[in-house]
Amino acid sequence: MSARRKFLYAFVSSLAVLAALPAAHGAPVPVRKPKDKATASHAPKPRVHAVVAASESLAVTANRNTSHGMEQTITRKALETFVPGTSVLQVLSATTPGVSFASDDPFGLDTWANTFYIRGYTQSQLGITLDGIPLGDGQFINASGLDINQAVIQDNIGHVNMSQGGGALDVMSITNLGGALQYYTLDPRDRMGGDVSQTFGSNGTYRTFARFESGVLNRTGTKFSAAYARTDAGKWKGAGDQFEQQANFKVVQPLGTRGKVSGYFNYSEFDQYNYSDLSLEIIRKLGQRVDYYYPDYATAYKAALGQFPAGYDRLSDPEDASYYDGAQLQRNYLTGITTQYDLTDRLHFTNVLYDHQSGGDYEWTNPYVTSPSGAPMIQQVGHTAVTRLGATAALQYEIGNHTLHSGVWYEHVGYSWAQRYYSQPVLGQGAPRSGTGPYDDPFATAYAMQFNTNTFQYYLEDSYRILQNLRAHAGFKSMLTTTAGGASYNNPTYTGQDTLPNGSLTTAGAFLPHVSLNWTFLGRNELFFDFAKNLRAYTYNTWQSGNAWGVNEMPTNLKPETSYNYEVGYRYNAKRLTVLVNLYHIDYRNRLATITVGSLVNAHNTYINVGNMDMWGADAGVTVRPLPGLEVFNSFSYNKSTYGRDVTSDGVTYPVAGKLEAGYPQWMYKANASYAFGDARLNFNVNYMSKRYISYVNDAAVSGYWLATLSANYRFRHVPHLETLEFNLGVYNLFNQQYVGGIGGYSMSGDTQQLFAGAPRQIFGSLHARF
Repeated sequence: MSARRKFLYAFVSSLAVLAALPAAHGAPVPVRKPKDKATASHAPKPRVHAVVAASESLAVTANRNTSHGMEQTITRKALETFVPGTSVLQVLSATTPGVSFASDDPFGLDTWANTFYIRGYTQSQLGITLDGIPLGDGQFINASGLDINQAVIQDNIGHVNMSQGGGALDVMSITNLGGALQYYTLDPRDRMGGDVSQTFGSNGTYRTFARFESGVLNRTGTKFSAAYARTDAGKWKGAGDQFEQQANFKVVQPLGTRGKVSGYFNYSEFDQYNYSDLSLEIIRKLGQRVDYYYPDYATAYKAALGQFPAGYDRLSDPEDASYYDGAQLQRNYLTGITTQYDLTDRLHFTNVLYDHQSGGDYEWTNPYVTSPSGAPMIQQVGHTAVTRLGATAALQYEIGNHTLHSGVWYEHVGYSWAQRYYSQPVLGQGAPRSGTGPYDDPFATAYAMQFNTNTFQYYLEDSYRILQNLRAHAGFKSMLTTTAGGASYNNPTYTGQDTLPNGSLTTAGAFLPHVSLNWTFLGRNELFFDFAKNLRAYTYNTWQSGNAWGVNEMPTNLKPETSYNYEVGYRYNAKRLTVLVNLYHIDYRNRLATITVGSLVNAHNTYINVGNMDMWGADAGVTVRPLPGLEVFNSFSYNKSTYGRDVTSDGVTYPVAGKLEAGYPQWMYKANASYAFGDARLNFNVNYMSKRYISYVNDAAVSGYWLATLSANYRFRHVPHLETLEFNLGVYNLFNQQYVGGIGGYSMSGDTQQLFAGAPRQIFGSLHARF
């Protein structure tokens, strides 16, 4: 299906969804006073919880004991201390212990280079939802999910609830091994108005955001908001740009005084020239600014013939160091409808229906294959399509000191991938292919994959108030996921395999318990405990990506990954001081790892079980507020995650037992100082990340680094015709550190060419008006 037809399909689907909203009934909804602020959508009925105040400028503004264990909330105010458009993942990493994020661009929007962890679990191992819609696996080349940066405009996120322990029973996910992220968008405001902001800065960056608020339109309370964001930024090294545009639409229809129905339509388009993958050898011999040859086709052409630029001959594989170009084009359409209704004063109902359509083109120049034209290279493009349809339904019932929760989820996912080859011209005989297409005349298809997944999940839990200051939660979920598919086409000339894998795998867990306990004592003190058993469905993607369908034969001895998460913690909160300490242990069983070998465009990834993994860790944070408007936050995180056994791959046994987890730092330190005086605010943030291993046997690593950001805001009041006018100045990588950011893959031993250099110092200014 073409991109235009997909857009029309998604748009018509959204209109049909909105047209199906039930008519409002009951008493008319009064219009609030003009000064009411935009609010974020919440669960249908607030759960009983103990709120502990903390600083909004430091992001952790509420901590509560719920079915999610201990939960932290990152507010809209915290998000606004960063440059508009900054990835929410980057904000989470900068402000919360135990979270790490690294990329190659200052906004953190490059999904190819992004690396996100919560306590040793990657983004593809967490439970993630947006307004109750499951986002699934948010990794690069989304096979069964959607990255949060593409799901919604950052300016429209109202708040984020983050559980760092065992996740949450009512967060619908088949990837959740530990930790959960629940994103909630802003509801439309009651008063007509809007927001406009313009950001400008380094590398010719321009970002425009606009949101219109309809205000309450009638006596039933109907209201909507429509928003658009457009970012056009040059790369900080090499040529090409990173272009994104997004549109969000949300309508809310109150159902009298007993509930509401919300409809969503979110669209995103990401057209990005990528940064080149580096290795330790490339960085050491040529520096961090090595990139693709684009737009210098002549140099790329000569390199494919073995005539390399100066210095490249010092590399062990100069041909693989740089290609002509690499880029990605992704379009996503997310439509949803949420109904929240109080059936009685004690019985509350929530229902979510959603549709996700996605398409993408992921291209690299391949100098190892000759074009039919005679050119010594081709354009290698992966074409992907995703369809996700699903529904959730949940009931909450309150009786005595108990609050019972129960819910179900069903989802169907269809995913396809085809890797096709396109001819490049002989030098001087036509315009070369580059960037994001068009791609409509391949000379060959190397292989194609097709998958269909059906998931059913059920959960039941009880929140029990034993005493006024002692609360317990206990429950379980059941999960059944079946994925069938694999290779639908194979060209042995290019794959080198007579056959490619095809088959079916089922992941089933009948009883996955989750228990938590919270005790408040002496007014300001809390002790909490959390335990959860989680199960993750088998990963699938392209044949070369490293998964259960990415080996020559379907495995018969694989078991799904399972985790047992234990957490105990203490919190003290007062007006001038907040202290938080968490200790955790994770028994991670059947760790399935991807081992990357070969060139970037002809990578061979082995998918193997590296045994069990033990994770031990601690997070500690202290916030002091010595003066009005001044707040200082410091946190330390320690994690020791070790593999449980040696690994045999291609007939060679590697000493992996006892080695630290690849990709995750053992130590992290975060500090934030914020000072507000009148309408001015200054915020300084610094993060330290210790070295990260890039091989499973720990014989290669990238160095630790410090990364600092500085931002200043000033809000002008009493501007004619405006509610507020605010200016923001932000400096990313304040001290201009050189460091390796994202890591795209890991070798069994030695160096790997999947490292991404972090952006140097970047300066951005923005002006935001609300009317």
